[in-house]
Amino acid sequence: MTWWKDQRNLPGDAEAKRSLYARLTRCLPDNSLPQRTLFDLYHEIHGPTVYGLSALLPEVWLHWDPKTARARGAQALLNFRMDFLLLLPDGHHIVLEVDGMHRYTTQGQPDSAKYAANMRGDRNLKLAGYEVFRFGAHELRDRDRDRARALLQQFFHDLFRQFDVTPAPTELTSRRDTPGTWLPSGTGDRPAPARGRPLPWAR
Repeated sequence: MTWWKDQRNLPGDAEAKRSLYARLTRCLPDNSLPQRTLFDLYHEIHGPTVYGLSALLPEVWLHWDPKTARARGAQALLNFRMDFLLLLPDGHHIVLEVDGMHRYTTQGQPDSAKYAANMRGDRNLKLAGYEVFRFGAHELRDRDRDRARALLQQFFHDLFRQFDVTPAPTELTSRRDTPGTWLPSGTGDRPAPARGRPLPWAR
């Protein structure tokens, strides 16, 4: 968060986090509603605690990630784009992919070469040390938003438990003007912080 605050010359962490959220939203592709649904629900599900979690980075090109640049050189996997990247503590790199028909078809017909290219990309990511989780676009349809929300709520709960992730409290936990829907602090309904490692956004 420090790099974003310094780059934008912002006065504090709260303003930097809101500014970064707006910037990440603009990175989402216009032609993928399921990706937008995943991004929106990540913030809605976690409410105010999202600011104590790692940023969900959309549309990340693999060679921009310093892990890969160091390991394989600046030209590594130039053409591979991740739908979302989560940088968790202890060097865990989590990739979330939303797969629509376009990933495996050409003009509506199955395309074995395109399928093979996607599988090769998966292998390359895993060999580079990434954990890859795929969602079908059908699972994240906006018209089935309640079902998508339940699916993602369980997924992120299981993911963060597996990697011992707990959102650290931040100054934004009681604000109403940040993404998501929740009660302000002092109502008694906000869960107490659980034990675990604080995440990069909270440091």
